[in-house]
Amino acid sequence: MDKPYSPACERNREPILAVLRRAFARTTRVLEIGSGTGQHAVYFAPALPHLVWQPSDLPERLAGIRAWLAAHPAANLRPPIALDVDGPWPATPFDGFFSANTCHILAWPSVVNLIAGAARTAAPGAVLCLYGPFRYGGRHTSGSNARFDASLRAQAPHQGVREVGDLIAVAAAAGFLLDADHEMPANNRLLEFRRRPPRG
Repeated sequence: MDKPYSPACERNREPILAVLRRAFARTTRVLEIGSGTGQHAVYFAPALPHLVWQPSDLPERLAGIRAWLAAHPAANLRPPIALDVDGPWPATPFDGFFSANTCHILAWPSVVNLIAGAARTAAPGAVLCLYGPFRYGGRHTSGSNARFDASLRAQAPHQGVREVGDLIAVAAAAGFLLDADHEMPANNRLLEFRRRPPRG
């Protein structure tokens, strides 16, 4: 089949990888949530050979991801698995999670389920990285992000650029604390959370 293609993945992959090299330096197994076309998976996995990269997405997206993996195989890149954040999650623990450009597409309850699902699957000290456009204190970081948000909400009312404070609160309730907030090109951010140890 013809491989699906995202120009945005080609543009943002190098800046994201620069952050992931540090964020995932001690990570051994990463679950990518919402792998989309699969372009990020085939680029990040060989660049991070110390870990295993597990792509995932809805069942209808898996064929496209498999096409990218077939064209760009890597020893540490696993076949994609079906994952709906609102359904069952893998039983295997992961100490790294990555999701790009999903929070503004998913309905807010699904964003909450994404973070909660990662927490249930997380090994101690796990890192969760969320990439995309976000709002701060109700304000967009650029006019283009404000227009993008309006466009999303016009297409589907459940979509929209999310408030960083809301994500921090949901993550904290699930046991993830914000470790770093990375500025990225094109008015995007990469939020890096770390699983805190249990109390007691």
